[in-house]
Amino acid sequence: MKNRPPRKSASAPKRASGSFKAGSGGKFAPKGDSPRATGGKKAAPAKRSDSPRATAGKSAASPKKRGEKAEAPPRTAGTARPKAKTASRPQNKSFAKNFAKPASHGGSRFVKKTVAAPAAAVVAPSPKKAAPRIEKKRPIRSEAKELHLTSKGLLLWGVHAAREAWLNKRRRCHTLWVTDSGLAAMQDALDQAAARGLPRPAITKVERADLDRLLPRGSVHQGIALELEPLNDMTIDDLLGLDEPANLVILLDQVTDPHNVGAILRSAAAFGADAVIVTERNAPTTTGILAKAACGAVEHVPLIPVVNLSRTIEALQAESFWCVGLAEEGAKDLSESSLGTGRIALVMGAEGDGLRRLTREHCDELARLPTSGPIGSLNVSNAAVVALYEVIRQKG
Repeated sequence: MKNRPPRKSASAPKRASGSFKAGSGGKFAPKGDSPRATGGKKAAPAKRSDSPRATAGKSAASPKKRGEKAEAPPRTAGTARPKAKTASRPQNKSFAKNFAKPASHGGSRFVKKTVAAPAAAVVAPSPKKAAPRIEKKRPIRSEAKELHLTSKGLLLWGVHAAREAWLNKRRRCHTLWVTDSGLAAMQDALDQAAARGLPRPAITKVERADLDRLLPRGSVHQGIALELEPLNDMTIDDLLGLDEPANLVILLDQVTDPHNVGAILRSAAAFGADAVIVTERNAPTTTGILAKAACGAVEHVPLIPVVNLSRTIEALQAESFWCVGLAEEGAKDLSESSLGTGRIALVMGAEGDGLRRLTREHCDELARLPTSGPIGSLNVSNAAVVALYEVIRQKG
């Protein structure tokens, strides 16, 4: 191809700048700074009054190249600095729907739109009711604010235990505390003791709360408490040396429950037994609980502690006592035993353990109670009642 000279581009005639004015009949009115309006003269520089606020809404005269910073137009005193325009980030519909530009950050951060919930009616909290104050009832203090005991005193409580001890001439009583109801229950015993001339202390009236503090918790005192000296312990020699010889005794092999021993003492007194013999170890002594269960029987039937029960059985056999041990393995029923004649000693063991081996070997015979129900054994105090009844029945 032949080299052609560069084509000279004909410059297009510049379009005169201007505008159509209303009422000019459609004629074009040249702009004040165009060559036509100035007659070819150069336009005078813009005055100070041509500020961005005065020329607001007009576009820039020439386009800016890419990467070139736009010069800020001059501003007059008292005018605010125009905010820099930032390139808008392309947004998808879901982004624009869920996020919006906060006005305070100029679009530099995006926050999620939140829809304000309708304001609920504010209900004033109801004032809390104060819990009712429960006043504890304090026990009524009597004149005897503190009930003092002597160093050797034994406490008994209950109507029957206190009444029988008050009438026992071998007892040395220290103090009798009674309530109004307790005094009414003891009035008969007080009159009898006064008629017999027994030396007895004055009565101290107290409130029930005073006795509740004095006695063990849960004690059924019935408004009566008596402090006295314990009786002297009787020995097996004392029992065998009595002027009126004993004919019926009960031996307990390590029965530890004071309620059971007290109930056996009560049954022994009811059926005319002369004594109840227990071991020194693993057996209760005479206490308020035992005396309450005995219902006054401790004043009539002695509770004799011994060191060795097997030797005691030998001593009784030497005095012509027929010793019958109650055990489930007995060879015959108790009704078949010879209990109607002679001196009888009933030997009974603890519930569950029964008689120990040496105790069984020293008994003259072993008998059983004729039980045939689903429960083949009785409580030791109940078995003692049955055995005592059989002895009295055979003796006629």
